[in-house]
Amino acid sequence: MSETTGTGLPGCPTTLFDHALRLHRLAPGEPLHREGEPYPDDGLHRHRKGPRAPEDRHLTGKDAALILDAYFARTSAHPSELADAFHDVHIPIHPNDHIAAAALRADGERVRRTGRWLVRHGTDRCAVTVGLALVAVVGTADDIPLIQTIGLLSDRFGPLAAHAFESRPGGVEALLWLAERVTGWGRVYVVEALCRLDDPAARPWLLRRACDGDFLNGYFAGRVATVARLHEALSGLDTDSEMVDHIGRLLHLMIDCGSMGLTLARYPHSGVVLEAHARHVGSLGPTIERYFTIAVLTQHLTTEPPEAAGCTEAQQEALRATYLEVLDREEWAQAARAGFAADDNRMRWLADHRAPQLRLRAFPDREPDAEE
Repeated sequence: MSETTGTGLPGCPTTLFDHALRLHRLAPGEPLHREGEPYPDDGLHRHRKGPRAPEDRHLTGKDAALILDAYFARTSAHPSELADAFHDVHIPIHPNDHIAAAALRADGERVRRTGRWLVRHGTDRCAVTVGLALVAVVGTADDIPLIQTIGLLSDRFGPLAAHAFESRPGGVEALLWLAERVTGWGRVYVVEALCRLDDPAARPWLLRRACDGDFLNGYFAGRVATVARLHEALSGLDTDSEMVDHIGRLLHLMIDCGSMGLTLARYPHSGVVLEAHARHVGSLGPTIERYFTIAVLTQHLTTEPPEAAGCTEAQQEALRATYLEVLDREEWAQAARAGFAADDNRMRWLADHRAPQLRLRAFPDREPDAEE
């Protein structure tokens, strides 16, 4: 991590880098609260629609590239001259060919200095985004801490940070560090980059920690199962409760993410993975997450045809029976009731939305809410 400090002089705007660094130091191993929002420049952007993207998407980024060309044409220009130069043009947050081409047309060392200055000292998200785009094109290993820090503001800077690491040596380790500390859309960008790299060094993390339970995990859950070769890693489940829980999240997400990613119905190893999960999850102690996952899987196996879960009819019946036996255990029912009493959203959802034919011991007196 970068140890560069600087809280800004009295009366001076806080840089986005310092904002990210300060929040990171409050909880070094966790995602920033609310992904770092609001940013210090929120007052300038909150009620501002901003410049629209060009109707012709191939022109996106061209205005920013023209500003960069004019700047690099003046050899004596200082990066501070770009601090507010991009506020009134549309700035893409994803890798952009026009901006990349502008970076490659200029002297590489000057482009690096400019990008680093904008990321480190920028107080406007537009300029910082352009700076990160430049660093992503011409940066070196020395820029990894800089990119990681600004990448913690992942909803805005996650795509370019992930791209920067994906395209250079040492990127897998840098991506894994960032993946542990981002959520929401930022996690989508970073995990998808790890999946594209398909590096064996990332597979243990992908097998155990890629999904944090966010709905957006559906974009990459099936890709994670495929790239991490989940079906080949099931033999170690006897001693790996973290992996059992993560498999449960993957299966839950893949039930109904057809508009986002690979579903159980299309995943070629659904049957064998479901069977492995059903064999091992019951040997673990009950938790609210485990109860919820099993109940949702059981409901899917109860209300949908076997092909919707990627299994045979015989597998479907056996899986349903195995999961129901676990859910009917008194200690599991007690855990669910405790969660319901504590107003846990997952338990309340189950109580209100479970299929009529799915009789759960934890909720014997409640009927599904017809209005829901």
